[in-house]
Amino acid sequence: MRSVPDRAAGLLATEAIRLDARARGRDHAIRICGQVLVDAGAVEPAYIDAMLERERSISTYLGEGVAIPHGTSGGRDLIHRDALAVVRFPDGADWDGDTVTVCIAIAARGDGHMEILAELAQVLMDPDRARALREATEPGQVLALLSPQEQQPTEQEHPV
Repeated sequence: MRSVPDRAAGLLATEAIRLDARARGRDHAIRICGQVLVDAGAVEPAYIDAMLERERSISTYLGEGVAIPHGTSGGRDLIHRDALAVVRFPDGADWDGDTVTVCIAIAARGDGHMEILAELAQVLMDPDRARALREATEPGQVLALLSPQEQQPTEQEHPV
């Protein structure tokens, strides 16, 4: 069985982290995020429409300048594999009156992305880590922030 960090690495590839995007607003930002998922081979281009449809029904803005755009359940057939994309908008993107600087786009047929979302929640509850995510300039910083902070001990470290 793969460890949580291995699964996280499988969902979020360095190539799916863009840290210098510019968006005219929410829908443009979602299209950019969706295109990163398309470019990663995770989804069909039509998944972007499912992401926009989701946003029209309920906002994916979480707070702390972070949104998690994802498709509707009807868009699951457009997903080739579970994947995440992280897109940073250094100048911010207007998200219905809120300013988003980081989007974590989700393509998931199941719940394999839940560990990273749980870690994202921990990041957002820690003002220093939330700021580090908003200000990240290197993909490695993003991967480190979204990897679980506490690792389970191995059998060698704690024999039974």
